[in-house]
Amino acid sequence: MSVLPPCPKCRSSYTDEDGALLVCPECAHEWPASAAEASEDPSDTGLVVKDANGAQLSGGDQVVLIKDLKIKGSPSGVEAGTRVKGIRLVEGDHNIDCKILGFGAMQLKSEFVKEA
Repeated sequence: MSVLPPCPKCRSSYTDEDGALLVCPECAHEWPASAAEASEDPSDTGLVVKDANGAQLSGGDQVVLIKDLKIKGSPSGVEAGTRVKGIRLVEGDHNIDCKILGFGAMQLKSEFVKEA
């Protein structure tokens, strides 16, 4: 019995073989079995993002806000010390996509967070 790699999209461990492809039953992502060895980390896009302290961040990390952030259209903002789990790194001015409990989906600048 061979051990199949986790899904590169959702990291599910329930992958199946379908001929020359590997298939994830949870997110329906399909990828070639030969590419499974080549790319172990789905967040490995060559993008280098550093937090306020200079530590390199990667997809899925947990970070803490170091500054109170005001949100347009909201009477209150997000306070410093708020923990954010499961970040995604993206290109652009705001290089972190995340969900903050009580506020929803947000984009943050890496200069306002530190690795937890």
